[in-house]
Amino acid sequence: MDIQITEIKADYPFHLLLLADPSEELVREYCERGRCFIGAKEDEEIVAVYVLLPTRPATVELVNIVIAEEYQGKGLGKKVVLHAIDQAKWLGFHTVEIGTGSTGVAQLSLYQKCGFRITGVDRDFFLRHYSQPIFENGVQVIDMVRLSMDLHSG
Repeated sequence: MDIQITEIKADYPFHLLLLADPSEELVREYCERGRCFIGAKEDEEIVAVYVLLPTRPATVELVNIVIAEEYQGKGLGKKVVLHAIDQAKWLGFHTVEIGTGSTGVAQLSLYQKCGFRITGVDRDFFLRHYSQPIFENGVQVIDMVRLSMDLHSG
């Protein structure tokens, strides 16, 4: 499936963004502080989104990666993550970081296939930052797995 990925500065697709993070307050903050990109089909239907959020000098975090449910499993996730890596390089960042729930087996696999390495676990992250429990794959998400990629190695 072919999609066109472009940056947007308004009219964020909250119907997708809130699938990756149920806190509208946090999602709005990410979009305002970061750079939001959407992937759209030729009929202009938005089927993917991600945000690049600068966190420290020369470091950016890839957050709120979402592929619309009906388009998952078609290779779009990898295309979107690789696009985000290319954008981070183009923007001059040296490191890309990403975090996902410890129960997100498919996400962890995808990120590692794209070249990310696990750097640690943020214990109790989802208990500290969300008032309501979040479940994934039938398990409550408690810990966040952190991964990163050095953009200027090799």
